[in-house]
Amino acid sequence: MELGLWWNRASADNLALGLIGGAVAALLVLGPPLIAGAAHFGPIPAAEQPSFGAVVFLTTGLVIAAAAEELMMRGYAFQVLLASCGTWATVIPVGVVFALLHSGNPNATWFSVANTAGFGILFGYAFVRTRDLWLPIGLHFGWNFTLPLFGVNVSGLRMRMMGHEMVWSAGKLWSGGDYGPEASVLTSAVMILLAVFIWKAPVHRQPSPLTDPPEASEVCEPSPALPS
Repeated sequence: MELGLWWNRASADNLALGLIGGAVAALLVLGPPLIAGAAHFGPIPAAEQPSFGAVVFLTTGLVIAAAAEELMMRGYAFQVLLASCGTWATVIPVGVVFALLHSGNPNATWFSVANTAGFGILFGYAFVRTRDLWLPIGLHFGWNFTLPLFGVNVSGLRMRMMGHEMVWSAGKLWSGGDYGPEASVLTSAVMILLAVFIWKAPVHRQPSPLTDPPEASEVCEPSPALPS
């Protein structure tokens, strides 16, 4: 629990803000192209239609993946580095490592790696603001869960959750190609808005044993000498 996974009202509020922020960011990437006619929904083959069980299994997997990745990247080592090296000297390099771990995903590009580094930095900053893992977990899952609802790939992986897919008439710069929207310029733009959201959101700052300096202890006064 010292890693920032204790559960209280503040944790619930931070998680909710993260879920909203991640989902809205995905909507801002995918909604405008649909409205502008640069993309549309098309059916997927009957053999690929997801069952209810498959959707539940995939959703569970996305929850576990978001929590596990945040524990790995923003857990013990990250928090110890944060306390000893400072905010940006920790957040930026760890964000880059987060991106490099995704560089082997199917159809990854330099653009997808750059955007993933941006997400890693934002998730790290989310931890800095709250000192718990619930805000970054919420952001991570909210984004990853919303993308397949539109029928697009998530980090190069095809995840069927609906009976349709998003078909683009715009080029790869806008769609992200086979990697998905995380390799698109639209995601780069929306990450600026997401950064402002994380900066301004009314999150709760929680105590963090690994990153907060210990409280100063009182200086003990020597006891007076006893009379002989």
